[in-house]
Formats: sequence, C-alpha cells, structure tokens
Amino acid sequence: MSPPPSTPLLDRVKYPADLRNFSAEQLKQLAGELRAETIHAVSQTGGHLGASLGVVELTVAVHAVFDTPRDRLIWDVGHQAYPHKILTGRRDRIRTLRQGGGLSGFTRRSESEYDPFGAAHSSTSISAGLGMAVASDLLGRPRNVIAVIGDGAMSAGMAYEAMNNAGANKSRLLVVLNDNDMSIAPPVGAMSAYLSKVVSSRPFVSIREIMAKLARLFPGPLERAAKRADEYARGLLTGGTLFEELGFYYVGPIDGHDLDHLLPILRNLRDTEMQGPILLHVVTQKGKGYAPAEASADKYHGVQRFNVITGEQVKAPPGPPSYTKVFANALIAEAEADERIVAVNAAMPSGTGLDAFGKRFPKRTFDVGIAEQHAVTFAAGMATEGLKPFCAIYSTFLQRAYDQVVHDVALQSLPVRFAMDRAGLVGADGATHAGSFDIAYLGCLPNMVLMAAADEAELMHMVATAAAIDDRPSGFRYPRGEGEGLALPQRGAPLEIGRGRIVKEGTTVAILSYGARLRECLKAAEELGARGLSTTVADARFAKPLDTALVERLAREHAVLITIEEGSVGGFGSFVLQHLAWTGLLDRGLKVRPMVLPDRYIDHDSPRKQYDEAGLNAANIVAAAVAALGSGTAVRPVRA
Repeated sequence: MSPPPSTPLLDRVKYPADLRNFSAEQLKQLAGELRAETIHAVSQTGGHLGASLGVVELTVAVHAVFDTPRDRLIWDVGHQAYPHKILTGRRDRIRTLRQGGGLSGFTRRSESEYDPFGAAHSSTSISAGLGMAVASDLLGRPRNVIAVIGDGAMSAGMAYEAMNNAGANKSRLLVVLNDNDMSIAPPVGAMSAYLSKVVSSRPFVSIREIMAKLARLFPGPLERAAKRADEYARGLLTGGTLFEELGFYYVGPIDGHDLDHLLPILRNLRDTEMQGPILLHVVTQKGKGYAPAEASADKYHGVQRFNVITGEQVKAPPGPPSYTKVFANALIAEAEADERIVAVNAAMPSGTGLDAFGKRFPKRTFDVGIAEQHAVTFAAGMATEGLKPFCAIYSTFLQRAYDQVVHDVALQSLPVRFAMDRAGLVGADGATHAGSFDIAYLGCLPNMVLMAAADEAELMHMVATAAAIDDRPSGFRYPRGEGEGLALPQRGAPLEIGRGRIVKEGTTVAILSYGARLRECLKAAEELGARGLSTTVADARFAKPLDTALVERLAREHAVLITIEEGSVGGFGSFVLQHLAWTGLLDRGLKVRPMVLPDRYIDHDSPRKQYDEAGLNAANIVAAAVAALGSGTAVRPVRA
C-alpha cells in the first residue's frame, strides 16, 4: 500500500470557506493535492475514479467562487463527487467510501448539507436545480444554484425537458455542461456529435471573448462593441445555438482544467444581475492527471482497489463466470440460431454484457444512450415488425421506463424481452442501484411472463425461454456477481411456461424460492433436517404465470410454507398468498411466511451483510420455520 500523498494546502481545508481566500496559484496547488488525495483514497476503496479526476479543477473553482452550501451545488449522477466530498468536511471518512457504515459513493442529502440533492441515476440535476431556483424566488431567499451535468447524461430526454422548462421560466440557474466525450461507454447519438462539432469548431473560447460576451450581462451603458462581440460569439463558431434556442445563455466551450479561465468566468456568472438560465460549457478529460486512467478505454470509470504506482487493479481469485457474462453468452447462442434477435441497452454495454454481443452482432446491437424510456418503446417498435428484441436494462434503471413498459409493451402484448441484471441487493452501490421492486412493478401487469434465475444454468434456460415467447412480453431477473460454478450447456433449453421444480423432497416444512436465494434455502433445509424437521425445497422459476399446481401441493402436504424472494413486499409472496386465499388453502391452518426485503432501504455494504440485515439468509429461514411451528413441535437440538 502506497503512503498517503503530501497535502500541505489541502490539510488547511476543512470546508469550502477555508479556500475562498486562497490565491489562484494556491488553488492550482490545492487542485493537484486534491487529485492525489482522491487517487490514493480510491486505490484503497475502489469506486468511480475517472469521473472524479476529470472535475478536480471544476470542483475547486466552484467551491472557491460560490458560497456553498448556501448556494446549491448539484452533481448529476454523483460519480464525480469524490473531490467534492473531500472538500466538504468528509475527508476524514473518504477511505470509508462505499464500505459498510461509510460514505456513500454518490451524493446523499442525509450525509451532508453540501449535498442538496441525492443522486445515483443520471440526468436529474437540471430538473432539481430548477426546482430549487424557483423555490428561492418564491421564498425570497436569493441564492445561486449550480447543476453540473455530463455530456453522457445530456443524452437523456429528462435533461431536455428540464432545459425547455428552465428556458421559459427565467429563474436564475447555472448549468455547467461537463463535456468529457465519455460517460461510461463511448457516447452515442446526435448530442455527442453536436458537442464534438462545437469543440472542434474552435478549441476553446479565449478569456477576452468570454469577457466581451459577458459584458452584456451587467447593467448600465457598456461599449456597443461588446454587443457585437457577443453576437459573433453566439454564432455557429461557438455552437451555442441549440442551447440558446432552448432559452439558455450559452458560454463556452472553455478548458475545464484551466483555473485561470474557470475562476474569472465563474465570478462573472456569479455576479451578473441577469435573470434566466445560463449554460457554461467546459471541456474536461476523464481520468485527468493519472496516467493509467487517462490510458484506459473507459477512463477508469469504476475500479477495484488498485496500486497507485502501477495502476494495476486488485483482482479477485478466479471463480465461476458472472451472471452478466452467462447472459451475454446465452443470448449470443440464441442469436446464432435466430437472426431476428436484436439487443438494446441504455448506455451500459459492458455492464449488461452486450459489449460481447455487439462484437459478434454489431448491426443487431443498439446502445440508445441514457434513455431507458426510449429504449423500451424503440424495442416495442421493432417487436411490431417481427424482430425479437432483448432489452437489457438493470432492474433499478428499468424503473425509469415504467410507463413505456405498461403502455407501449404490455398493453399491446408485444414480445419485448426484459433482461434485468442486478436483481436484489448489489453491495457497494447501495440502495440506489438495488433491484428491489421489479417483481412487484412488473408482476401486476397483465400479459407479462416473469422468471427469476436460481443459478447460471437456469439463466441460460430463461434466455432461451424468452426467445421462444413470441406473443407477449417477458422478463427475467438475475443477480450481480458470480454464478454457482455449474457446468453449462452450449445453449439453453426453453422451459415449460409457468412450471417450477422440486429440488428437495420433505414432509413438514416447504420452502418455495423465487430467484437466487435457492442455495440459502438448501442450506436452511439441511439445518432444519438436523433439527428433525423434514423440509421440501422448490424453485418457482416463474412468478407469472404462477405454478399454481406446485403451490397447492406444497400447501396441502406441509405444515409451514415459506416463500422467499430478493424483492419488496407486493411481489412473488403476495401472488402466492392471493392464490392460496382464493382457493381456501389458508382456511385449514396452513402457516405461510412470505420472506421479502424489509420495508426500508438497505445501505451499501458487502452483499452477505446486506442479506443478513435483510433477513434473507439460511439462518433467517430456519428461524422463520421454527417460529411458525411453535413451541409445541418436537424439534431435535442440533449437536455442536
């Protein structure tokens, strides 16, 4: 482990107010020390390094110029907020980042007054900032509101909805467009091409031009020449016309790593009396100042712990392939056999495994940018013409396209296939990225087939099953991380729709698992057997259509029925209880215990500890069964 860097100026900064008397030269030195501190901290914790390194100078400049936290600073997504956390009273905890009980990897209102808006899903900053600006006006509390949004996040429709509203509203709002030509994946779409044109038309706008342009923002009789310079700067050479058509006053592009540019421009934007929104376009480099990150294809977007000197990341011992990789290989196998299969993702090709699919089938792979709503309806359109779209979107991000799933897919019974990675709890990314709700929010929709993979072999079969379903939508969920290490076929085999399986036979307790808790269920069955309680374990496979015959058999033949799922209340257990209630099988003394995620958000930690907190591990299943049977049941103690 490398020693911490020498940071004499940074050591003098506890909060942003401490740097507001620093000279420009001191702020430059501070930025270098802040970059070194960020690199060293993330080398120990892992996390989103590249984005944070790209905004070091911007972070220093904004906090030096504006009166945060009175002035509101919003970081879109929050990937880039580590330097911000170091400068805002959290340096002493920065090496707890993404660890149990430590700092969140994203901005979080409950963590600091310097985080006015929590974020981990992208493209929300302009909307939130406009809301704060309007509130400032209505409450008579004038303040600056600054929203920093990346070029990748600008691919989302929500950002344009907010800009359109802001342009018409005329409240004071400063949007800083952080243009690094890199979100998580290479940028796609017209906005990326537009910004590239803006930057290439002139590398950067000079200080003289910027000051001439800003002259019109101040009251009083100023030189007429300033107006002419402004009109020239607003033309095609700067490329600001799109944003100005939306009602923003456009400034830029400027070098986001040059404090000699950033500081005076931000001061002028702070002091202007002009009302209405302003867009400051800054160009930065993701991973700036750390050679291994600068050279990385994804600019070290998300890293494990690493060696600061070499940049080599700490690798876990080799194990079974991840569920994500198994999904990708299974989909490739299906697409080899059926040329109608296409794949859609929303700016997450590597996260969903579709980068591998894209290499094999580049013309059948579509990355639509951070635009989940569009992704779903785009897939629906392809389905109407006979293609077989697989829409690979994390469970937590599919929430953003719920209306499209309901109206554009399910209502029309279109065979769009939803591959939902990161089902259940996800470890260091915490509650914002957990796949907690898809069973409930999809299970209530007519015409939907829902599956959950108990292991990687089951996932392969579910990919094949979804490919074969051609008359209605379907979805299958699977967790983050490695599989169980099972031998895998070359290609999955379609399952019988709505049929589960018995994995272990017993007589007293029945455990019905939906998804990847099956291994814990088998451990619980072994423990219960040691206590003298014969236990059946079943894998439901399907939440819709429910295997009612299996549910009824388990209910009739056992004293206790436990359902377990990695999802919220209102999901699989609720479907089972609904069926049991209407068939009268709850009227004869059957004891049912639906085990779900608790009715609270679970913070970042190791997945094992998260599931302990959630009460969904083997010991919790055993306890639930024993408690349900009560003290009157003869139970043999387990030998030590």
